[in-house]
Amino acid sequence: MRTTLHSPRRTVAPIALPRTRRVRMAYTPHCDSVDSAGSVDSVPTALRTTAPRTTVLRTTPADPLALPLLEELSHEYLVRYGDSSDLTRYPAVEFAPPDGAFLLLLERGRPVAGGAYRRYDGVTAELKRIWTHSAHRRRGLAREVLRVLEAEAAGHGYTRIHLTTGPRQPEARGLYLATGYRPLFDVRADPESLGLLPFEKELPGEAEGDVPTP
Repeated sequence: MRTTLHSPRRTVAPIALPRTRRVRMAYTPHCDSVDSAGSVDSVPTALRTTAPRTTVLRTTPADPLALPLLEELSHEYLVRYGDSSDLTRYPAVEFAPPDGAFLLLLERGRPVAGGAYRRYDGVTAELKRIWTHSAHRRRGLAREVLRVLEAEAAGHGYTRIHLTTGPRQPEARGLYLATGYRPLFDVRADPESLGLLPFEKELPGEAEGDVPTP
């Protein structure tokens, strides 16, 4: 009689593999400046190259690329105040070097934001025409416009910035307060009772400022 021997069945214990941690990366479209909620330095380098970058165009109010800026500003002034005459108050030459500047931020060759300054007095530049295209707001573009204009002004010898905004533009008022401008009015008062809201900001010297290259 043939006997078959059976080996005891081996029980193999399951191998415990380390759990893989999923990391969610928050994508932020690249622009040279972002809103106060974040910093461009926090955006992974690999992601920065996948989104359009903005470039600075130094030009004049007569440039056809400036037309969207002027048209939207005119519309907003008319809607909020019933008057857009401030856009024709100053001749274009006041926004030309060496006393002034007029610039646009371009994305894929199209204007998305812009601004200008003119001479206010011997040491002070006055900011005008600060604008962000309605389709590109809340991206920090207005902050970038301010940064470039301030650096340009400092590079041309100005030591102070002066500007005014209207009482029915709370977003502009908030922007200037958030970017270090000193209000020359009682911030607790009803803006409608004050009329124009003036601000000012001291600029660093040319050696300290980040003067953009042409």
